Amino acid sequence: MRFLFCLLISSTVFAQSKKDLQAEISRLQSQVASLNAEIKELKTPEVNLSDSTEQVSYCFGVVLGKNFKDTGLDSLNLDVFVIAMQDVFNGRELKVSPVEAEATMHRSMQATMMKRSAIAKAESAKFLEENKIKEGVKTTASGLQYKILEQGKGKSPTPADRVTVHYTGKLTDGTIFDSSVQRGQPATFRVNQVIPGWTEALQMMKEGDKWILYIPYALGYGERGSPPSIPPFSTLIFEVELMKVN
Repeated sequence: MRFLFCLLISSTVFAQSKKDLQAEISRLQSQVASLNAEIKELKTPEVNLSDSTEQVSYCFGVVLGKNFKDTGLDSLNLDVFVIAMQDVFNGRELKVSPVEAEATMHRSMQATMMKRSAIAKAESAKFLEENKIKEGVKTTASGLQYKILEQGKGKSPTPADRVTVHYTGKLTDGTIFDSSVQRGQPATFRVNQVIPGWTEALQMMKEGDKWILYIPYALGYGERGSPPSIPPFSTLIFEVELMKVN
């Protein structure tokens, strides 16, 4: 009985010690995180843009950084990147040859672009697949989707006709990349001089019609997109009002 009592006391003390140890570990982890944040802040130098050399240096960084990010290279270890730059500028022995470095960079960029393209194509296909079953949306043989908002009674244009339209173009995330409505000036152009999705839709519309077009990338700006506002493989959404067939 006495042995059992001692065992219970020992178990209680052990449990309490374990709890205290876990609390101490949690406190130390919090301190380490705080110290790491302070070290990172101390490692970030102040930039004096009134100094011409620092200004030019910063601007080079902005341009290179934006180019890298735009091409999808947003997972670079910037500390290692800076070390490599310093090695080059200070004439130190390089860990890889410039030829090898360039080949590696191209392989990485190509792999990143292929990955981003696959994701963009999948997202585009998913959007159109979900959109085509929504109320009022119709799909043509080419894959163009449209929804009639207002019906006019005028004539329909031929490919050679010039038309005057008001429109707003968006990406599937709602970002507006072009809008004659925002400019306050309708656009006039020949029906066969625009992207295939527009050419197809306009010939089905009548003067006075207002439609929403959902244009697959194959009928829009294709695999390349239209940088910088329209990414590759983008499905485009246009609200189009056919005002006049000229």
